[in-house]
Amino acid sequence: MTRRTDKPLLPRPRRSCLYVPGANARALEKAKSLPADAFILDLEDAVAPEAKADARQAIRKAAHNRAYGARDVVIRVNGLETEWGQDDLETAASAGVDGVLAPKVASGDDVCFIDQSLDDAGASPELGLWVMIETPLAILNINEIVAASTDTRLIGLVMGTNDLAKEFNAVPTPDRSAFMYSLSAALVAARAYGLAAIDGVYNDIRNEAGLSAECEQGRALGFDGKTLIHPSQIETANRIFSPGEAELSHAKAVIEAFALPENRGKGVISLNGQMVELLHLEQAERLVAMHDSIVQLEASSRSPA
Repeated sequence: MTRRTDKPLLPRPRRSCLYVPGANARALEKAKSLPADAFILDLEDAVAPEAKADARQAIRKAAHNRAYGARDVVIRVNGLETEWGQDDLETAASAGVDGVLAPKVASGDDVCFIDQSLDDAGASPELGLWVMIETPLAILNINEIVAASTDTRLIGLVMGTNDLAKEFNAVPTPDRSAFMYSLSAALVAARAYGLAAIDGVYNDIRNEAGLSAECEQGRALGFDGKTLIHPSQIETANRIFSPGEAELSHAKAVIEAFALPENRGKGVISLNGQMVELLHLEQAERLVAMHDSIVQLEASSRSPA
């Protein structure tokens, strides 16, 4: 198949990626009015075995005709080794969504197999593939997993920190020390191949301070956003993963300084007593582009359908 080669003019915000149970029709409908950047319509963990078939139909209906507007819509399928995986994949291939999120991916071969299965199901080349990084083997094989993106539709990684905690027999702590190697390894690999990377969930819905701290940590590491389990977490993730006013002001100052006639063609300039290089210009342009994309997304979400 022909892969996508052109990049969007503006980066796609993925500050808040809300899991929505596929078997909950009320939640699927409510999500259409929520200010999350992305919705992960879940056919896997959130759906009991006897409800899988009905959930597929509910998701197909909910996603019909771009009902979630400009926000990313991704379907998390069951693994292809399960009795539900193939039907899930066929639903995702024809539902008109933006992506598929595959669980328990552990190797580059897994990525290629899922990608070929999507092709066989008639999926559009524009349908993106996301993979859950949630097992020790995935961490050990992270380089080959992301390298598979060069020949497949793989566009991003989603951290499954709850599953990692179970597999590691780890004790979760506020500083997430048990997961720092895994988070960093996945992020480095994603960036090496130009992929998106989304941080794992925060389980304590009532602890806004804890959520804020974990979002701050995720953003400091470099993640694009955070997966969420409740609508009450959206505002915090959107705020923390957005460029702040001071960051934006500095970025615009860097861009304006390099655009001055006396600075054109220079690799290094002085700005407010600090040395600024072309790499800082690139960072500034990326940050302003993200801000513009967020503004555009939020404006489109407020527009009448």
